[in-house]
Amino acid sequence: MSKIFPVMLLLLGLLGMGGTFTWIVRKGNNNRMTRLFTICQIAIILWLISQLLILFSVTVHQRWISYIIGNIGISIFSPFWLMFSEEYVDAPPAMRKAASFMPLISLSAMIVVLTDPLHRLYYSSFGEKSLSYGPLFYVFQVIYYLCIITAITQMCIKHTRENNQITRQAILLTLSTAVPLAINTLTVTRVIKASIELTPLFFAFSSMMILIALSRYGLLNINNIAMRDTIGNINSGVLIFNTDDRLTYRNPAAGELLGEELPEDFSGFLELLAKISGKAAKEDFSSAEAVSGETILSLRQTACRNRSGIRVARVITVTDVTEYHELAAAEKRLSIEHERNRIAQEIHDSAGHTFTMISSLARVLKAETEKDSPDKKAFSDYIDQIDGLSRSGVTQLRCSINNLRDDTFMTSIVQAVNTVTGALRGIETDVCVQGTEDGRYAFCIREVYDSVRETVTNAMRYSGADRIDMILKFLPERFEAYILDNGRGCADISEHNGLRGIRSRTEALGGTVKFSSVEGEGFSTVIKIPVKEADS
Repeated sequence: MSKIFPVMLLLLGLLGMGGTFTWIVRKGNNNRMTRLFTICQIAIILWLISQLLILFSVTVHQRWISYIIGNIGISIFSPFWLMFSEEYVDAPPAMRKAASFMPLISLSAMIVVLTDPLHRLYYSSFGEKSLSYGPLFYVFQVIYYLCIITAITQMCIKHTRENNQITRQAILLTLSTAVPLAINTLTVTRVIKASIELTPLFFAFSSMMILIALSRYGLLNINNIAMRDTIGNINSGVLIFNTDDRLTYRNPAAGELLGEELPEDFSGFLELLAKISGKAAKEDFSSAEAVSGETILSLRQTACRNRSGIRVARVITVTDVTEYHELAAAEKRLSIEHERNRIAQEIHDSAGHTFTMISSLARVLKAETEKDSPDKKAFSDYIDQIDGLSRSGVTQLRCSINNLRDDTFMTSIVQAVNTVTGALRGIETDVCVQGTEDGRYAFCIREVYDSVRETVTNAMRYSGADRIDMILKFLPERFEAYILDNGRGCADISEHNGLRGIRSRTEALGGTVKFSSVEGEGFSTVIKIPVKEADS
């Protein structure tokens, strides 16, 4: 009857350790920290089994085997617990390398225990119901205690440095080891005297603590570890306030962006935000911006809720968006510059062409007035055309400014070119079409129209030509346009707005432009636009 209570406690401890071991096998991740923790659990299970066997041993031989099993568990647990602690606190490589020699302690202890009957240095005497400890027992006890105390110290240091949810894990892991260690110390030193060994019984408590750490706080779950490390290393600041609006976590980036002296509560954080931004921040803000010196910060607040919809935390993310504002400002400047250049090119092309046509009609009209018998009807027609061009020029100017263009006449390249040549007066034109135009060439109608119009305008304005010949070639792989005038030509060609506009719009389609001229022999423009490249 006296054995029932301790047996029940030992069985409870084994049940708890078995539960943690089963959970690790099923849900734990295959990483070094998990493997080390599993070894520690196996060591504790061996110790608990040995204590259970000791209770039912009736001979010295049975008792000796039971103690060997327990000593194997004890010799494994302490060194491997230190190795687990090194992995858990992410110790420097040098410390991990030193801890990798810990299994030698376990191996040495096993050899000493197994050979004890030969030297009696571990147990000075070992009987059926009593035993006494030898000097090596105390040596190894000191080594075990040093391993466990070092591991606990490392966890406590991590606990004081990090103010986050890992704290609860550290407390549970520390208690799971510290409590049995304290009981074992009091038992070995005979401060506590009992008819049964108390240390294994307290491992029942340890197993429950570890089980809570495993199931509730995600110990050894690689997702939690990865999330912790990821949030700790991102450039955005993260702050978490609990239901009492107390600051429970902040990553390093939060201190860099908002200052290391962050308030410990949410109201203080709002005051800090108001001080930085210069205006009061609402408690339930979803997003806000604050300017600190030359730095622009973007803040977002998210409410974390449980399954019942109750808010359990506030999460504030802080991001430095200075670079994005600078890029947006630069993009705006580029957009304005692009629009300015577009309007300038449009006005140059459309207004220049219109004024050149008006000038040409004015010269024709002047020539008509110098005749002995001026044709009044022709007079009236020329004036109507000048009036029409003037009105059209005003319309085109408005369309250029508002980025609107009348493309109703641009159903084909040939029609667009004929629109240009049909409005000419005082200059002879001839358009030769080679090949058949189809829908494959529709992508460049606007660009060809603008380029032909600019070329004709230049010929009328500068060359003194009285004839322009055009050849339009619709080839399977490309479109080609040859525009030649019989003007005065030039020795050197300087590309200004007009010629630059022809080149830029053609090259934008993957095509090429070639200008050539010989003084006294006119000016020629050759445009080639590939059909396949433009379609792709």
